[in-house]
Amino acid sequence: MKTILKYLGVVITLIGVGVLAIHAFGSTPSNAILGIGLFAIVLGFFTHIILNKRVE
Repeated sequence: MKTILKYLGVVITLIGVGVLAIHAFGSTPSNAILGIGLFAIVLGFFTHIILNKRVE
């Protein structure tokens, strides 16, 4: 379980990158998709930092 938690931040960040890729390759002109992608990347970044400090 600890191994899964260690990589949770990376997985969230990759989901955010996937959302941004959908926006780049799709034909959706909405800024909401960009905001969701940014939020997921920032959330994944901080989750990765916090969980790696707490889970050992």
